[in-house]
Amino acid sequence: MSGIIIIGAGQAAGQAAASLRQEGYEGTITLIGDESFAPYQRPPLSKQYLSGELSIDRVYIRPTKFYEDRNIDLQLEARVTSIDRQNKTISTDNGQTLAYQKLLICTGSRPRELNIPGSDLPGIHYLRRLDDVDRIRDDMASANSICIIGGGYIGLEVAAVAVTAGLSVNILEMESRILQRVTNEQMSAFYHRLHTDRGVNIHTSTACTVFKGDARVNAVLCQDQSIAADMVIVGIGILPNIELAQQAGLECDNGILVDDHCRTSDPDIFSAGDCTNHPNPILGRRLRLESVPNAMEQARTSAANMLGGDKTYAAVPWFWSDQYELKLQMVGFSSDGDTAVLRGDPEALQFATFYLKDGKVVAVDAVNSPKEFMVAKRLYGMQVNADSLADSAIDLKSLIS
Repeated sequence: MSGIIIIGAGQAAGQAAASLRQEGYEGTITLIGDESFAPYQRPPLSKQYLSGELSIDRVYIRPTKFYEDRNIDLQLEARVTSIDRQNKTISTDNGQTLAYQKLLICTGSRPRELNIPGSDLPGIHYLRRLDDVDRIRDDMASANSICIIGGGYIGLEVAAVAVTAGLSVNILEMESRILQRVTNEQMSAFYHRLHTDRGVNIHTSTACTVFKGDARVNAVLCQDQSIAADMVIVGIGILPNIELAQQAGLECDNGILVDDHCRTSDPDIFSAGDCTNHPNPILGRRLRLESVPNAMEQARTSAANMLGGDKTYAAVPWFWSDQYELKLQMVGFSSDGDTAVLRGDPEALQFATFYLKDGKVVAVDAVNSPKEFMVAKRLYGMQVNADSLADSAIDLKSLIS
């Protein structure tokens, strides 16, 4: 008997299955994932799981028994190979053909690969899945030096764990500053100092050209220098997994195109998570987000609407990053602002930068400032006085109109 099939077993997929039962759906739910693990959290992988602070049991979103108790058919180590929209069936690589009434695509994303000479040498890693981190941890146990390609959040989070564990760490970033794509010059400079003060070597405007080694990688060549490395981690961005949707004839453009109900160009097929490109009425544009809050809320929206609901997805994007003892919390996009206002003291490792556009709050980066972050989410879109924002003696809540 056909029911609801969810392709993928990441955070969006796991939340969607749970939400369907919470919404009262009693039909069959089949969750198909190509990993050997039940849905788990990805953010801790580059931080607490890599460092050994969190065990695998604490990374799972819900225990396996959760799915058993709610009669959710969790099929792991299986991959959907095709979608037949006319007959409303999917096929898997283990020979199954399953019928669906509604289909939810949560295929997520994968790391962008760096294809240069030597890129197939052992000791070169990408960090996306649990298995990836297990291999990285094994290598780190015997390594002395690590080279990280890419100065984005993943690279910096891994650097923090590695240098704290006593490894020599080099970061290579092609752009003129780390975090260039996601924040302003002042915030980039703050995190540059933070990492170099802890012993990380950061090389900006530097592209690697060759990985050297015999049995495994032992050096990274970049322009006129060679950097010794027992292991390498490449973190140069991710790509949405849209091939399955494309093969099925669904509309795609930098992600699977969905509407504000998370519905694709086929009314019986929905999509959620990193793989989607969705309209955001608050920002007034389409975008593809790589964030847990987005995945979870799109999952809830999809579940409600697959059951005939009328739920609209409209949320201000927010993110976070843990590096050393610092928690960075972000709402909105700093690039949307034309003015930056500092509140607090970067030297004290506790501050927030508010970004304004025509006097309205359009983004905030808060470092070790959870209270400011929570209020900032409420201030989003409001006209505020820049001097009042900058004055730490003024209660931010008093600025909420």
